[in-house]
Amino acid sequence: MFFVTIAQIVIGITLIVLILLQERSSGMSGLLGGGGGDTGHYQIRRGMEKKMFITTIILVIAFATLSLLHLFQ
Repeated sequence: MFFVTIAQIVIGITLIVLILLQERSSGMSGLLGGGGGDTGHYQIRRGMEKKMFITTIILVIAFATLSLLHLFQ
């Protein structure tokens, strides 16, 4: 039970960092709401950004699994 709790904390912190590192638009205009006008297009992920995206999905699944495991113990 202690391992599950520690793993949830570590995964949760890692998820927060990964989500904050992923950016939808470039520069400070993205922080202030200006996106340059092309809000209807999907962004193609390549390289490190793609690895961060896949890692985020895997960690979300792991976090949900650990949460369910913790719930049923």
